[in-house]
Amino acid sequence: MSSSTVPGQVLLLTVEEAAKRLRIGRTSMYRLVSTGAIETVTVGRSRRVPEECLAEYVTRLRQGARSMTSAA
Repeated sequence: MSSSTVPGQVLLLTVEEAAKRLRIGRTSMYRLVSTGAIETVTVGRSRRVPEECLAEYVTRLRQGARSMTSAA
């Protein structure tokens, strides 16, 4: 177990749970998954979103926003 893992913390989310965390619609979340913008893993026949991948996605969004404001 890594030092950043808290006991009882959810590591893998369903696509629907990930959409709720980002406060976006399920269809938008599936689009992000299908384009590769958010990484997923397969567990059996189920698609899951690692929690850290949501944080990475938000970080990329913020970096993109910063680069756009500095270019303006």
